[in-house]
Amino acid sequence: MSAPAGHITLGKGRIEAFSDGVLAIIITIMVLELHTPEGIDLRALLETGHVFLLYALSFIYVGIYWNNHHHLMHAVAKINGGVLWANLHLLFWLSLIPFTTRWMGESDFATIPTAAYGFSLLMPSIAYAILVRVLIAVNGRDSAVGQAIGSDLKGHVSTAIYLLGIALTFWNSFAGIACYVVVALIWLVPDRRIERD
Repeated sequence: MSAPAGHITLGKGRIEAFSDGVLAIIITIMVLELHTPEGIDLRALLETGHVFLLYALSFIYVGIYWNNHHHLMHAVAKINGGVLWANLHLLFWLSLIPFTTRWMGESDFATIPTAAYGFSLLMPSIAYAILVRVLIAVNGRDSAVGQAIGSDLKGHVSTAIYLLGIALTFWNSFAGIACYVVVALIWLVPDRRIERD
């Protein structure tokens, strides 16, 4: 089927391949930020345990976005320039996760770095919601992606928990981190609204 005159149809293969590449680089940067223990005994290894757990949480977050992005792109038929920019917006915020992960780990969960980490999780959430809305606008509310997303209650709840976590960080850093873990658990299973389509 040919596109109407003056209308350019963009394939989604490049956006998927580029996104996969960027996410792979983000994970690579995070693992390169893991430093070996100062000593050679078990105690030295245990002293770096909090850094490893933080890396694991960030890895899970990037994995969640990779997984849901894959399902999201599978559900769409059309993309346009607006989708490309919305996708780049998402990738920009995801690319900051290694920076805030390291800052929080090196600071031993100080307030500002922990709040910044929460912010670096909040912004991809907002960017993902924007990407979804742009895709629905391009594909139509009655499209597979439009029907699957619906009112996006899960996304709204997650955003609220991120905001709560950032606020709680100024009272107790670990209360904020607990909120970030809760959101990861909410999204650990791929978004079944899209997966079933």
